[in-house]
Amino acid sequence: MADDGFSGKGFLWRWGLCLVLVLATFNPSGFSYYAWVMGGGDALPMKVLTGIVLLAAYAFVVHATWESLGPFGVGISVAFFAAVIWVLVDFGMLSLDSVSLVAWIALVAAATILAIGMSFSLVRRRVTGQIDVDDVSD
Repeated sequence: MADDGFSGKGFLWRWGLCLVLVLATFNPSGFSYYAWVMGGGDALPMKVLTGIVLLAAYAFVVHATWESLGPFGVGISVAFFAAVIWVLVDFGMLSLDSVSLVAWIALVAAATILAIGMSFSLVRRRVTGQIDVDDVSD
C-alpha cells in the first residue's frame, strides 16, 4: 500500500512549525520579531533579513493554506475558532478583560488554521483518493 503522506505525527509537526512561525512574529510576551523591531536600536540589516525570511515562510504557508482550503474553507475555519472563543467567553471560561490571554488563544487558533491548511490536501487524498495539483498553463 502506498504511503498517502498524512499522519497525526505529521500534522503535529506542521502545527508546531506554524505555531513557531506565528509566535515568532508576534506574541504578548514581548519576545517576538514585532517586539524586536519596535524596540528600536541598531541591527537594522538583521531585522530586515529576519523580516524577509518570515515573509517568505508566510508566503509559503498562507499560499498552501489558501490553495488547499480555498476562501470558503479559510472563512469557515476562522468562523469556527471565533465561535469557540465566543463560547468560552459566554460560559465564563474566558474573560475579554484578559487581552493577553485572548491574544494567545487567537495566535494558537491562527497557527492551527495554517496547519490544517498545510495538511488538508493530504487528508482529502486519504478520504477521496483524489490528488490536488496546481493548474499549469503553457
